Amino acid sequence: MNSTLSRRTFLRGIGLGGSIIRVGLPPLAAMFNSSGTAYAGTKSAMPKRFVFWFNGNGIPEKYWVPRETGENFEFTACLNPLTPFRKDIHVITGLDSPAARVPQPGNSHYPSMSALISGQPFTGRGAGGPSFDQVIARKIGEETRFRSLQIGVSQESFGEAIQRNMSWADRDRPLPPEMLPHKLFDRLFGVKEASWVNRQTSILDTVQEEAKTLAGKLGADDKARLEDYLSSVRDVERAIASLPPEYRTVVERPAEGGDLRDWPRIAKLQSDLLVHALASGQTRVASYMLTKCQGLSRFPWLGHTAQRHHEYTHGQVETPRGMRILRDICRWHVEEFAYLIGKLKATPEGDGNLLDSTCLVYVHEHAEANAHKNNNLAVLVAGHAGGIRLGMHTRTTGTLGDLYLTLAEESVGARIGSFPTAERKLTEIA
Repeated sequence: MNSTLSRRTFLRGIGLGGSIIRVGLPPLAAMFNSSGTAYAGTKSAMPKRFVFWFNGNGIPEKYWVPRETGENFEFTACLNPLTPFRKDIHVITGLDSPAARVPQPGNSHYPSMSALISGQPFTGRGAGGPSFDQVIARKIGEETRFRSLQIGVSQESFGEAIQRNMSWADRDRPLPPEMLPHKLFDRLFGVKEASWVNRQTSILDTVQEEAKTLAGKLGADDKARLEDYLSSVRDVERAIASLPPEYRTVVERPAEGGDLRDWPRIAKLQSDLLVHALASGQTRVASYMLTKCQGLSRFPWLGHTAQRHHEYTHGQVETPRGMRILRDICRWHVEEFAYLIGKLKATPEGDGNLLDSTCLVYVHEHAEANAHKNNNLAVLVAGHAGGIRLGMHTRTTGTLGDLYLTLAEESVGARIGSFPTAERKLTEIA
């Protein structure tokens, strides 16, 4: 039989006494009450988590937006990777972003990005106010080690701050994403011994004695869960060690001859690390920037290198072949989102899994990419944190602010009261 573990043990994790090396613990059965609905010895229910997911440039509506509304919608070519998660997602279309149409300097991506993340007009330098994830973090992120995490994948760092950042603490105050798995791993697990920082030995070597002591207090199921979790940490560590040397530095602009070829590997590593951070209670809020706003990446793993992403959304998009290429690119974006959903759903917590207490919202700065549309925006919401209907496609006339206010208060439980451009909660999805 499991002995009861305190929530403090969960948040503290395991590590060497006095060391800054710390391995967060997964949600073990011994941490919860007999029904698995609250922490043992407390009335604290499962914490709500929030993930703000982005990729840039927009979508091909023809291949992305379902024709049918309601529960029996047909998955489109771009959304097909989400087929196994029909009951875990809600496709929402028709949203407006009025702040994106306020005249401002720069191209249309700049005001669109500011409006998307903050609901405020572009200042000429950056977002007009705090991004939605930071509004959430101020309400539910104060008790964790990291109030929020900012995670990136695409290493192209050219352009203005509004193109390179999706999280903003406030007006003109960006919170840059961590794009290098090496650095994100070290941030989550601490930095001490050069041998494991350089991936010559494992961080787990430093905590093995405390891990053995903890395992001795656990029942068989929790012992197996702890072993699996530590093995997964080691797997991520090995995967990071196998990355090419060029992935240790950020590039200012992808080379003309083709970009780094392992972005799908990077994306999955960053998703794995995010799941570790959420599962071990290190944070409850994260932003995940798969590609940059107005991104210029190529896609050698898809066989599309003649143009960059932004160029594919314009020059060739009017041709059937160009539309099919953009379809393939956007389907890959959705594949990475589906991967994260799958990892959350496969992570046990209490009487369910991590997806049961998480709300994810997936956005782009534009709707139809070629036209730079700021109305009829398409958004994906996923996760069972509460309050939001799932397993359907809803076409609405609300604003992004309406959606964000609804998600914050009805799903995440963050009583934010208002959000720019919000006039009502979307009762059709809540």
